[in-house]
Amino acid sequence: MAAALASLASLAALIVTLTVQPSTPPPPRRPDVPYVPMPDNLVMALLSLAQVTPRDVVYDLGSGDGRIPIAAAKMFGARAIGIEIESNLIRRSNEALAKAGVGALVTFLNQDLFESDISRATVVTLFLNPGVNQRLMPKLQHELRPGTRVVSLNFDMGDIWPADHVQDVDGLKMYLWTIR
Repeated sequence: MAAALASLASLAALIVTLTVQPSTPPPPRRPDVPYVPMPDNLVMALLSLAQVTPRDVVYDLGSGDGRIPIAAAKMFGARAIGIEIESNLIRRSNEALAKAGVGALVTFLNQDLFESDISRATVVTLFLNPGVNQRLMPKLQHELRPGTRVVSLNFDMGDIWPADHVQDVDGLKMYLWTIR
């Protein structure tokens, strides 16, 4: 009887512990594409293709080490948001941001690009892959306002959404779409 009561008390304590302790958030899902740094000349060409100005809010989806948002702020005077799922890349981005001196214009968010609110963007930059671009297409078309420019290095949206303009830079293609 004493053993049964002790077991019952242990079970009750376990139940209380499980219900009182806060749950830990699930680990973020794995990235959709591997991190590959974009060369600086291509960063500038992509932002130039989008015709970024100081009036723009640039969202870089899958921002990696932050070079596109930082360049948008430093070279074009735009506000910029980098969305990156990997926390170690967010740390690298913030370190680079501190050195760049444009911290008032740039923010990095450790988020899933499919779940982030991108509705404030006037320019969206992508360096992902065709499958991810196509999965993003409905989100882009639904959340972005008319006139928002979307640019992608090397990967289009397939026949589903033909680009408004394609530009060759150093043997690679850059694609531009404008939300209508």
